[in-house]
Amino acid sequence: MPEPMEELTTIQSKIYEIRGQRVMLDFDLAALYQVETRVLKQAVRRNIERFPGDFMLRLSADEANRLINIGRSQNVIPPDYNIGSTEMFAFTEEGVAMLSAVLKSLPEERQSLCLRYHK
Repeated sequence: MPEPMEELTTIQSKIYEIRGQRVMLDFDLAALYQVETRVLKQAVRRNIERFPGDFMLRLSADEANRLINIGRSQNVIPPDYNIGSTEMFAFTEEGVAMLSAVLKSLPEERQSLCLRYHK
């Protein structure tokens, strides 16, 4: 397991600014929480009322493609990543906190580390 500072640096490198808000993308959070992206998205869809607009953004195809291109150029998104036909979610700090509550099976240290990503 990586050192806490190393992991915090990794998390901070996955923070983007979208529509004036600092967010983390669904697939990055899935990797941090050690769940499949589809599992994370299913949990969100089952609890969609817990994710208002200030907790989670649904990215347009243009926004998602722009982020993926930026990520590829910075080597933070795999070159073979394909958003396919599913929509991409971006979570604010509040959304990450709610996601931790929704994904109850997470180890506590993973939850708290992801909650500190804005600080």
